[in-house]
Amino acid sequence: MPTLSLILRELAHRKLNFLLSVTAVIATVALFVAFLTTAEAAKRETVRVTRDIGFNLRIIPKETDMDRFWATGYSEHTMPEETVGRFAKYDKVFLSFNHLVATLQRRFALGGKDVLLTGLATTITAPEQRGRPMGYEIKRGTVIAGHTVAQRLGLKKGGSLELGGKRFTVDRTLVESGTDDDIRVFGALADVQTVLGLEGRINEIKAIDCLCLTADQDPMKILRAELEKALPEAKVIQLRAIADARAKQRQTADRYFGFMSPFLLVVCAGWVGVLAVLNVRERRVEIGVLRALGHGSGRVAGLFLGKASLIGLIGGGAGWALGTWLALRFGPDIFRVTAKAIQAEPRLGLWAMLLAPALAAVASFIPTMLAVTVDPAETLRSE
Repeated sequence: MPTLSLILRELAHRKLNFLLSVTAVIATVALFVAFLTTAEAAKRETVRVTRDIGFNLRIIPKETDMDRFWATGYSEHTMPEETVGRFAKYDKVFLSFNHLVATLQRRFALGGKDVLLTGLATTITAPEQRGRPMGYEIKRGTVIAGHTVAQRLGLKKGGSLELGGKRFTVDRTLVESGTDDDIRVFGALADVQTVLGLEGRINEIKAIDCLCLTADQDPMKILRAELEKALPEAKVIQLRAIADARAKQRQTADRYFGFMSPFLLVVCAGWVGVLAVLNVRERRVEIGVLRALGHGSGRVAGLFLGKASLIGLIGGGAGWALGTWLALRFGPDIFRVTAKAIQAEPRLGLWAMLLAPALAAVASFIPTMLAVTVDPAETLRSE
């Protein structure tokens, strides 16, 4: 009788064992698929949340007096606006810098007190991140008012504000941040340049670094070397606390997923292997009888390994479906920022259909080999 027919007869005869084995593989694959699917979501969530901590690099004119810079909060010197475009075209810029925002800011008298009037250009991102910029997107003719400014001047969404003889619509007011953003008025870069009489000029490029290195790994050496090649007329300042927090969180997440993936694989393989050992031990007499009837070790081993592979194939497909459902059902409630990006991973289904049978066969290999190499006479005598 062909081996496949024997395997199917075996599955039909030992229904409970078959169901338990398939259930084990389904649970194993489902756990692994659900973990990997949500792991991708967790990585995206980590990247997005750490990105939204804020800009951690400030690129300013090289001649800036740093004492004055820290006292006022901005550089008194300016650069041509086209500087940011030239920087973005440098062939290696997005390996170290990303989310480039040309900025112009000055103190500006408004309602009897000074505010920080800040013009922001459209964010320039790496090509693969189009449509996911950081910061505010401000339309021409509108402004965003910081909390303290809005409270003092009684500004509301949809209201108006006069700056330098021009009237602007208040797009929104910000909640209290506890930073100098509370006394800022944000506008489109071109509008602020006109109000300040500095058309075509900027005094800072805000960015985040792509290196995700902590201070002890010396990211500034790399950043300064790249900036010197791309914009020799500028220098870069890193907001170290923000950069370190972002780097440590990203590195911790990577280490966690790097540990959990092989750990789950070993646990799952061990689970299937234990079931295989128990199955072979229960059937030692059958193996002895088959061997005594003249069936070779290869045929008997093929019967057990073929059964394990078939169980793995069935369990792999069903496990992928279950794991994907679990990820899609519960993932969005866990990863709310990037919930829409959670989706089925067909490649995991392919790997499950390939690896689950192989894993089941490998887990069954050693106990099967040990059983078929025992002299059938010894097996039957002991029973």
